[in-house]
Amino acid sequence: MNEKFILMTDSNCDLPFDFFEKNNIALLKMNFVINGKFYYAGDMPDKEFYDTLRAGTLPTTTAANIEEIRDVMEPHLIKGNDLLYLAFSSGLSVTAGLAETVARQLSEKYPERKVICVDSLCASLGQGLFVFLVNRMRQNGATIDEAAQWALSNRLNIAHAVMADDLMHLHRGGRVSKMSAIAGGLIGVKPIIHLNEEGKLIPFDKARGKKKGLTRLVDYLSERVGDGKPDYFMIAHADCEDDARQLASMVSERFGINDYLINYIGPVIGTHTGPGAITAFIYAGK
Repeated sequence: MNEKFILMTDSNCDLPFDFFEKNNIALLKMNFVINGKFYYAGDMPDKEFYDTLRAGTLPTTTAANIEEIRDVMEPHLIKGNDLLYLAFSSGLSVTAGLAETVARQLSEKYPERKVICVDSLCASLGQGLFVFLVNRMRQNGATIDEAAQWALSNRLNIAHAVMADDLMHLHRGGRVSKMSAIAGGLIGVKPIIHLNEEGKLIPFDKARGKKKGLTRLVDYLSERVGDGKPDYFMIAHADCEDDARQLASMVSERFGINDYLINYIGPVIGTHTGPGAITAFIYAGK
């Protein structure tokens, strides 16, 4: 493995925690609050978290603060490493902006080191796929500048296809408008969502019933990919693993890809999606 810099991301990418350790990736853990108790990502099993939501508990989330971001970045600079941070979408959190501030401060403190932040404009395993692809470049010998330039040029090429079970969770967290949430709440209608060029969640279609909804997700990915040839995809779910496996099978068959990852939507993003959401992500660049 020819690593020339440290890659950093945050837990909103929803990759399995062992991925970070195996690939020497620095991780900023995001937080959530349930019944006044503060948790970091990984403190509560995903299944337990969604059972808590189904029981009626409404968690809250906050962005990482400057001190938390600095505490993850600075030790790597002290060790003499450059660092590239791929941040959760600025359309959904202020974390990317705060990280830019920290990076400027640390660049002044350690002028011999490079500290680069890239706003991924991605979320959940869309961000995870983005991290996976940049990490693959790093392992293949890319420099930090090459990896950062690719990330900036390709961050809008991560196709996000999302089917929500209930948009009211997203509305409560300020992620979609009340009108969109009400329209998406019609009985049997599944809202279909993507991330726009500003990294914001946008409902753009509806499907009646889960089966048609899953098909619409795959169709949307096909529309985005066009004649591209992706070799990997990711599926994230809010405690609906059977649906996730069905969707993975559909995407695999459509694109002829047998290599993919299925994982939970973590508690921070799951606070806003609620239980039952399912998502698919694929690289739609050339």
